Amino acid sequence: MKIKFQMKFMDPVSGKIGEGETIDISANGVGFITKEVLTTKTPLEMWLIIPDHHEPLYTKGRVAWAEETEEGGQQRVGVHLVNQDLLGLARVLWVKQQA
Repeated sequence: MKIKFQMKFMDPVSGKIGEGETIDISANGVGFITKEVLTTKTPLEMWLIIPDHHEPLYTKGRVAWAEETEEGGQQRVGVHLVNQDLLGLARVLWVKQQA
């Protein structure tokens, strides 16, 4: 589903930290835009800042693909999630229905 949230991420191998904005979320993955340069297979720990007055949703995944946006200076990234978090997805659905 298409939905925008602020997010933070970290590559646990390099320690690289970044921020972005989600574009879409599913049970298996997250798509987002960032100014950071990420490469495929990079592991990521992510914190999605869902506006429901709870703690950020923490999840892990691996970069499946990354490409520069048409505007340049940013990347659109697709992350395949390691674990499916149905409770987290329910939070996303709830916020989307409230919009």
